[in-house]
Amino acid sequence: MNGRDAIPPGATLGVLGSGQLGRMFAIAARRLGYRVHVLSPEYDTPTGQVADLEISADYQDLDAIARFAQGVAAITFEFENVPAITAETAARHAPVRPAGRVLHIAQNRAREKGWLRDNAMPVTPFRNVGTQEELLAAVVELGTPAVLKTAAFGYDGKGQVTIRKAAEAEAAWQTLMRQECILEAFVEFEKEISVVTARGLDGNLVCYGPMVNTHVNHILDTSVTSCDLPARAVKDSLDIACSVMEGLDVTGVLCVEFFMESDGRVMVNELAPRPHNSGHLTIDGHVTCQFEQQVRAVCGLPLGSPAMVRPAAAMANLLGDLWEGGEPQWHRALAIPEVKLHLYGKVESRAGRKMGHINAAADTPEEALRLVTAARAALTRR
Repeated sequence: MNGRDAIPPGATLGVLGSGQLGRMFAIAARRLGYRVHVLSPEYDTPTGQVADLEISADYQDLDAIARFAQGVAAITFEFENVPAITAETAARHAPVRPAGRVLHIAQNRAREKGWLRDNAMPVTPFRNVGTQEELLAAVVELGTPAVLKTAAFGYDGKGQVTIRKAAEAEAAWQTLMRQECILEAFVEFEKEISVVTARGLDGNLVCYGPMVNTHVNHILDTSVTSCDLPARAVKDSLDIACSVMEGLDVTGVLCVEFFMESDGRVMVNELAPRPHNSGHLTIDGHVTCQFEQQVRAVCGLPLGSPAMVRPAAAMANLLGDLWEGGEPQWHRALAIPEVKLHLYGKVESRAGRKMGHINAAADTPEEALRLVTAARAALTRR
């Protein structure tokens, strides 16, 4: 790759999807001098509020997709559940990064797990399930407890049911509306960790993490850079994340989520072929954040340094629950000078909805985590 292959600042980039990930991509792109157009079925969206042009159209409106693609120099995705035909249509008119086939694999758990298994990546034992009879056979084979997950459109704990004994299998199948699923063996893990990786058009790779993640009600609660993970877990998670990026030939950003066992062994849980919630701490904790890396990769520019600005960083999510007692007390959180507040511009708050996050960098992971959780707690202190 050379400078002639790059899309220079001043060009217009397209984003399919309009949530907070697109918003932070657009902010990074505009800081580098790019214009941003966004398309999604909604209007007055987190991305649309900071983009140069917001287009409201259905992803299946292929004429609108074609017009959108003709007006931009390259296209990326804010989330992975964009129909394959949409990516194919866009790719006829502009480079799509990452390629639509990457989304096709990552947007379906059965395809994703199958690709990981076929490429010798460590994954939890699983079986594809298309009928109730297949589910009952898989329960006998894998045992209980096990987790039944829809193959498509599952996130933040949605689209999954834990089967604690075989007698619960039929009810679980009915709960998930008898659609294509996978059954996963239940994993006793010690930590959930993630690695965010960026890969440029020239194949160069940079990694963030691993980050240690905690969840509440299946939604990410906090992420923190960790200095005390077993060396085996650090090496294997970084190696696997890089192998996934190269195996899928990703140009852009991708996150690999792992289960880590007590002996340091890791197993891939999920892939996200775009910036990830656990990588939000890179905005204030690293020289180059995950969103700027996404811009650089999509535009064929050299990737930036992933070095940390301090030894540790942490992130705490802000969910709509914080608004239930009235407007959060922003001044109380911001009275802690080390914290950085990021709000997504969502008009309506509701329980479980991601409305923003708080970051902090510090000298230790423990101190960074203390800062973000203390700032979040201060939001509802009256």
